[in-house]
Amino acid sequence: MNARGFAALACALLLSACGGSSPQSSAASFAPVPEATRAATRYPIAHVVILIQENRSFDDFFAHFPGADGATHGMLHDGTIVPLTQRNLADPHDIGHGYGDYVHDYDHTKMDGFDLAAVTSGAPATWPYQFVDPAQIATYWTLARQYVLADRMFSTQGSSSFTAHQDLVAGGTAISPAESIVNQPSTGKWGCDAPVGTVTSLISLSNVVSYNTGPFPCFKYATLRDLLDAKGLSWHYYTPLIEGNWNAFEAISAVRYGPDWRANIVSPQGKILRAAHQGTLPAVSWVVPDHGYSDHPAAPRDLGPSWIGNVVNAIGSGPEWKSTAIVILWDDWGGFYDHVPPPQLGFGGLGFRVPMLIVSPYARAGYVSHTQYEFGSILRFVEDNWGLGQIGTSDVRAASIADCFDFTKPPRTYAPVNVKYPEQFFLTLPPSNEPVDDR
Repeated sequence: MNARGFAALACALLLSACGGSSPQSSAASFAPVPEATRAATRYPIAHVVILIQENRSFDDFFAHFPGADGATHGMLHDGTIVPLTQRNLADPHDIGHGYGDYVHDYDHTKMDGFDLAAVTSGAPATWPYQFVDPAQIATYWTLARQYVLADRMFSTQGSSSFTAHQDLVAGGTAISPAESIVNQPSTGKWGCDAPVGTVTSLISLSNVVSYNTGPFPCFKYATLRDLLDAKGLSWHYYTPLIEGNWNAFEAISAVRYGPDWRANIVSPQGKILRAAHQGTLPAVSWVVPDHGYSDHPAAPRDLGPSWIGNVVNAIGSGPEWKSTAIVILWDDWGGFYDHVPPPQLGFGGLGFRVPMLIVSPYARAGYVSHTQYEFGSILRFVEDNWGLGQIGTSDVRAASIADCFDFTKPPRTYAPVNVKYPEQFFLTLPPSNEPVDDR
């Protein structure tokens, strides 16, 4: 049975999970765009750029953003109410964020178990109950004020980065109608290059976990790559030069052992800047940061917002701005408090809210979207835009992010955002050679 068959069976077993949004209807009229772009796409978008950051909940970054559903207090597992404490972006502590942590954080919708998570030495149990000083993530807040902030983007699984990055290319990690991959592989290494003996953990549709009983992390399920290649559309996956970590396609055997590996896997990730300036963006780009500017807790510096700001500025000032949609999101909640209980749709999901920003000349101005999204929502938008069909995973049930745009208006001129560290800083910064996440 292929991935579409798995999804269909899962939907039959879990009707509430798949009875959601119908395909987004196209706008009545588009703003003028070049004939080639209009003929090839449903929307006046020829390039989708997905910028992936690490391990932040919505409340951790946007708890106090005007018009968004944020929080000022949270509940501990004993019922005590505590204020969310303002912290620095350069956070010295890492917090547990595997599926087991998700379960006690969620606590049957009560969202009161975050103080039970494992935190690195020296941190109090209440460390997850915090929010980042808005001044230190001013670039993100500026983009949110000018474009779109989504406060109902849920990660597809309540799991860690390995499955999150798979979800961003495949929409899910089901290997059968009854089982899906969850958490990190046993050795912490991703994909077909993982050490011999590496295994994965499995979760059932009803969320029963079997630890380290799954297959070697080299998979044959379909991804967005299959649909793009079938249509002859270009794509690049920009990733650090770290074997065995932070390249989702390293776990897809057809890519790892096929021509796409040389043609479409691009390292180092800073090459996205040159593509933006030169006007050579592919139809779809995924961009994974270096650990040092990933926003990951315990990263030593506050570089993440400048990295994102520079990439967005490069696209905004480049020749392809008028036909580009930029999606900025964080791959999982990182153990940080969030107050909104996620819907339960099976296979360990949905996970907790993560921030998502939509930046485009067609993005609604200063708009906070309350639509329920998941990672399949991004894939759905790409599929609908180019008429690709569907992978058959969470893209089937997910609402497209299309409602974040207003294609009836002419494209806006880009206004550069301020950054603390300039583009040249990142082009000359030595790589950290560290995995973006190790949980």
